[in-house]
Amino acid sequence: MTNFDFPAFLVLASVVTGAIWLLDARWLAPRRRAAAGGAPVKEPVVVEYARAFFPVIFAVLILRSFVVEPFRIPSNSMMPTLLTGDFILVNKYAYGLRLPVLNAKFVDIGEPERGDVVVFRFPLDPSTDYIKRVIGLPGDVIGYRGKTVYLNGEPVAQLPIGRYTGVGSGREMTGAREALESLGGVEHSILTRSRAPDLPPGCRVLAFGSVKVPEGQYFVMGDNRDNSNDSRCWGFVPEENLVGKAFGIWMHWDGARDGLPIAWSRLGDGID
Repeated sequence: MTNFDFPAFLVLASVVTGAIWLLDARWLAPRRRAAAGGAPVKEPVVVEYARAFFPVIFAVLILRSFVVEPFRIPSNSMMPTLLTGDFILVNKYAYGLRLPVLNAKFVDIGEPERGDVVVFRFPLDPSTDYIKRVIGLPGDVIGYRGKTVYLNGEPVAQLPIGRYTGVGSGREMTGAREALESLGGVEHSILTRSRAPDLPPGCRVLAFGSVKVPEGQYFVMGDNRDNSNDSRCWGFVPEENLVGKAFGIWMHWDGARDGLPIAWSRLGDGID
């Protein structure tokens, strides 16, 4: 979802501003006061800015690294659960605490469950964040045929809802079949097109039948099944690539919508 390494920027900014503030407080400021004979001395502008910005930058770093991080949905791959233009919040501690930039886990809290909507670093390009739904856990056997997920040999239940009507950037999905899928106790809507192949062109992971999810990895898919670049195409998500669990929508802004670009009804929605 983004190629800018904001965590690295925050770490660097925290180190630089903190080092300037500390260097001045411990060594430079006492020398200035001594040279002025105890008279008031104006601190350098760079020190003033460092002292002002360090607490803010460091607080943002801690919040984004260990508590919650915002993301924006850039595509239709998770429709109808998430729409292009949704701004979401991701729980960063749901699957353990990791060091920023290094991504090394130092506190193990939990693991993904079937049905979780997760943000992860794309295995083929770790600088890019993806969001998909967890379909298969380590050891699961996953298949997909006839627009139906097969979990350990059993079809995952679907309840037809009807034809979907898209808005804004999602208009292209108008007429798609909407169904309620139950996965691991999590009910969520999916979209499919009857005339589309089960595997998008070039997707070979399931081309020869079901696959077993390796230890320490996960099989993920988009809810917009015929418009999603997911595990059917490029394989599994390693545990170390997980970023967090998506849990809420705090804003929706889509310039392709009729009228106002904000969908007020989506603000504050949870993510199932």
